[in-house]
Amino acid sequence: MNHYDVIVIGAGSGSIVVEAALDHGLTVALVHTPPYGGTCQNFGCVPSKMLVFPADKIMEIKEAEKLGVHAEVISIDFQAIMERMRAQRKESQDHEQESLQNVEHFQYYPGEGSFIRDYTLQVNGEMVSGEKIFICNGARPMIPSIKGIESIKYLTNENVLELTERPESMIIIGGGYIAAEYGHFFAAMDTKVTILQQNERLLPQQDPEVSELLKNEMGTRMDIITNMRATEVISGQGKYLMKAVNQMTQEEKTFTAQTILLAAGRTSNADRLHVENTGVALDSRGFVKVNEYLETSKKNIWAFGDIIGKYMFKHVANREAEIAWHNAFHDHKARMDYHAIPYAVFSYPQIASVGMTESQAKKSHEILMGTGLYSQTAKGIAMMDEHSFAKAIIDRKTGRILGFHIIGPHASILLQEVINAMASPDGSPAPLFQGLHIHPALPEVVLMTLQNLKEVK
Repeated sequence: MNHYDVIVIGAGSGSIVVEAALDHGLTVALVHTPPYGGTCQNFGCVPSKMLVFPADKIMEIKEAEKLGVHAEVISIDFQAIMERMRAQRKESQDHEQESLQNVEHFQYYPGEGSFIRDYTLQVNGEMVSGEKIFICNGARPMIPSIKGIESIKYLTNENVLELTERPESMIIIGGGYIAAEYGHFFAAMDTKVTILQQNERLLPQQDPEVSELLKNEMGTRMDIITNMRATEVISGQGKYLMKAVNQMTQEEKTFTAQTILLAAGRTSNADRLHVENTGVALDSRGFVKVNEYLETSKKNIWAFGDIIGKYMFKHVANREAEIAWHNAFHDHKARMDYHAIPYAVFSYPQIASVGMTESQAKKSHEILMGTGLYSQTAKGIAMMDEHSFAKAIIDRKTGRILGFHIIGPHASILLQEVINAMASPDGSPAPLFQGLHIHPALPEVVLMTLQNLKEVK
């Protein structure tokens, strides 16, 4: 049995710990199920955005007429778009794996490991043990309980990237980030898209006004049906028939499509790792339980990333990796701060959010709220953007920014200065007013939103 100073399980943000440990002269084992890299690189952020970007361009062309520009999309090379994405992904995988070849004090174990006893894993018949272990082997698509689902060839955010032909029609089960982004992409590719969302809202974690505008805008290009729970799928002649029940009326409806994409959430990979064999506790959803220092219930084992089920974003996992590494090798522990977690949904229109929604803030704060329309800025007028907006939520007593939400072009870029302000010592919007903002440019919508604050009961 090989013994190491550090074992890292998962090559996504776990690579940050691998590099730090090697820099400190420690012996390191990396246990990871191929392909090399994490969800972001292989199945999430990067490949999906390589698909969304051309979809955005298609929509910009189609909407140019309102500006007096008469243009049309003559053809779409679906295969070329997909191949470009896959080629870039393969290049990244190869580059990262090659960078770890012949590295001293390092061993890569390509395979699905599982704990067999305290601090000991079995991988491909080999046993490895470690002094300090970092669990970060992520999550996988959750397969909803739908009668007949196991008998069909459904898509997830993973195998959808292997498509070589454009589906004529698609039913997407779910109404979260993945559903919104792939709904946008395939609709732009001229696939007939139907989204069946069990919740009453699309993107239910978003502020209601943002969710409503997204549904209205995307609803002009596809069918979005909320309060609809998929119950059974039946194979037909080249198509699938999906039965679903309205959660409010109990009325049953049927939908047909060539393909089914499951986007109903994520489930932890902890079960595959059998973490209970090394004394690591799970929460009620099956995710690894950690404290504010990212320590598990077992001494000298830390966990971070999607497998802890908090905020499943790459930038969060990267920060968690840094915190976990620090706490493993320093007496002074650092807490992981989740108060200002930003994220974006690359739908069309784009969404970016940080912090609390209005309803969340009201539970524990007296708040001020402000909204600002893109159309209230010179740049927004030039763009003829009538609907996009930003929303600010401020603590009335302290002046701290509690949350900020934007839906519209470049939302993920516009939000960054708010994120930086929330990370400052007092978390107030004051620094945003101290710096000059270029006129006419879209960041003025951020200032306008903050200038429109009103007390909310």
